[in-house]
Formats: sequence, structure tokens, C-alpha cells
Amino acid sequence: MDAKSIGSAIARLRKKTGLTQAELAAKLNISDKAVSRWENGLGFPEVTQFPALAAIFGISVDQLMMGKRSGIALAGNILVDTIKEIEVYPEKGMLVNITNVSRAVGGAVPNTAIDIAKIDRSIPISVIGKVGDDEAGQYVVGQMTRHGIDCSRVVVSPDQPTSFTDVMSEATGERTFFHAKGANAEFSPKDVDLSSLDCVMLHAGYILLLDAMDKKDEEYGTVMARFLHDAQAEGIKTSVDVVSSTTADYKGTILPALKYCNFAFLNEVESSMLTDLDPYKEDGSLNMDNIQKTMEFIASQGVKEKVIVHCKDCGFCLDVPTGTFTAVPSLEIPKEQIRGSVGAGDAFCAASLYAIYKGYDDKSLLEFASTAAASNLFSENSIDGMKTRAELEEMMKEYSRKTLK
Repeated sequence: MDAKSIGSAIARLRKKTGLTQAELAAKLNISDKAVSRWENGLGFPEVTQFPALAAIFGISVDQLMMGKRSGIALAGNILVDTIKEIEVYPEKGMLVNITNVSRAVGGAVPNTAIDIAKIDRSIPISVIGKVGDDEAGQYVVGQMTRHGIDCSRVVVSPDQPTSFTDVMSEATGERTFFHAKGANAEFSPKDVDLSSLDCVMLHAGYILLLDAMDKKDEEYGTVMARFLHDAQAEGIKTSVDVVSSTTADYKGTILPALKYCNFAFLNEVESSMLTDLDPYKEDGSLNMDNIQKTMEFIASQGVKEKVIVHCKDCGFCLDVPTGTFTAVPSLEIPKEQIRGSVGAGDAFCAASLYAIYKGYDDKSLLEFASTAAASNLFSENSIDGMKTRAELEEMMKEYSRKTLK
């Protein structure tokens, strides 16, 4: 226990609770100068003040005295998916009947946060992003809150609606997506008080789908890169996820952010766009050499701990400090059991973040993450298929893994 770490913890928790130094001082019947001294590491609270401080912040005395961060924060893309089932996609100018309409959360933040919460409710999870002042925003925040997720840092745009995607789902399983960027396009570092975060890890997603974050920055390359730099300066480990796009500037938008990441998550297509190395051979099998070279290139851009790449057949992890490359095939799920694949990438990412947080080795991480992705296949939406940690561990034993060519 030292004055600096406890002071930093008090400052973070005070801001998280929404109190000024004067308001906290009033609750403790002390001067605001005393609170200022604590937060600057110039002295300790009295022993008798720790229980009162812990009660105000909603934590244990031990947590406060340790001064340690805990939990995972997810920042970025928040949206609502409306799935409209149709018999067939119509020709231009023609009409088709919608046979069913359903709604679910979507985007990196809700999908990943809810998946982690379903895996293990004991981990503190908070979300950071922007929604509109509308019913859709209330819906997605409500769904996250229902899973015990701290949504206090989700801000409301007075000008833009909550981002949404209309999904036209055909009887054949084919889907067409109509996306409105809405409030996500506005989300920027101005919406985040990094000094108030008490998380261990901050995950940002999706690069290429956050207009304000993807903008150029003269010093850091992109606004996202500056945001990640500032988070690391607060002592928080950072990670990013990417959305697949056919028109985006992958290299110009993604590479600057990697310098300020502890972990990077991409699929095989997204990662290959950074090196132009095809992840597949002519016969359609995975090109392991190209995938490893691509991951080594990504690591060379500044990623500090792990580069993780996933595809439907396999997951890969490169431990940056040692250069160790690990590959684990995906679970073999019978086709008749598969109901959808939307959100499988987010499920893989969520389980990977959980495994990193819990200290899994790379092989165990990939086994666990691929099982989480497979569990997602049992549901038509992004989150309903996720299971608890114990259930995922049992599922690992039930199914065999794919044989790679």
C-alpha cells in the first residue's frame, strides 16, 4: 500500500461515482484540500475513513487499500439489429412480404460486453459509447444493464439516432444489411474521461466503423491511435477489433492504432489486408505461413503482447515477447445444429479477452475462444448462444476439432 496508488484509486473512483472533490469531502466531513492531497499522493486517509470511502464507492475496503484496477471496459460501436425475415430478396421495384420481425443488440460493445457477462458475471464490465435520444438507445442500454453491465459512461447524442442495421434475412439463410451510422459516427475521445476508468483492460471496436475515431491525427496518425495512447498513459492495457469492409483504407486507419495496443484482434481477411498476403492457398486451404507472416508484421507495428487472428476453421495467437505462434482448429459443429453465425467473431473476441484477463496460456485461450465462437452458432442473433465458462468447458469435451488440410 502506497500513497500514490491509493490516491490514484480514490481519484478514479470519485470520478466514476460522479463526485467532485468538494462533494466527496462533504460526505466525509473533511476539507476538499484533504481530498486533493490524497489524490496527489501526498498523504493517506485516516484508517477510520477507509470504510466510509469504500461504502461511497461501492467496493470493499481491501479493494480500496490495494489501489488496484479491476474489470474490462468496452468502448466504441453500439447499435440495434432489426432482423426482417423474407421469402426471397426482391428485384428492384418489386414487393416482398416480411414474415417476421425481431430485434437484438449489435456492435462490438454490446455483443462483447454481454458475452463476457454471460461467461462470468463476477468480472466488473463497463461500456463506453454513444446512442441517440430514442427508444432504440433505451433498448440497447437496457439490455446491457440487464446483464449487470455498467452503462453509466454511455452518452446520448442530441442530434443523431442510435445506430442501427436492418437485416433482410431470406429463407435460404442469405442476409442483406442496411446500416445507418447514427450516433456511432460522432463517438470520439471527447465522450470519454479516461482518468475515471478503473479497468485493467480497455477494448475498442470497431476500427473502420467509427468515423470520428478513424479520422486522421497529425501526431498519432488517427484519433483512435491518440485515444489508445492516452489510455495506456493512464496505466490501462488496450486492445482493438476491426470490422470487415470492402472499401476502407485498412493500412492508413488500422496501422497507426497498433502502436498503442497490448492486444490486437482481427479475422484472417482483415489481417491480410495489411500485408496483401493471401490467407488461403489455391485449393482453399489455410496458408499457415502467410497467416504467421501477417501476424508477425502486425506485431512489428507496435503491438506489445499478443496478436490474435480468427477464421471459421482455426484460431491463431502470436505471443509478441517470445515470438511463439500457436494455432488451434475450430470445433466441428454439425451443420444441422447451426442456426446462424452473426456475432461469432465478437464471441471469439469476448472469450479471448476473458482468457487474457484470467491468465490463460495461448493454447487454452484459443481452445476457449473457439468454443465460445462455436456456441454462438446455436443462435440466430449475436448473443443468445453464449454459455457460462463451465458450460463452455463441457462443450469443449463434447465436440471434436476440425482437421485442417
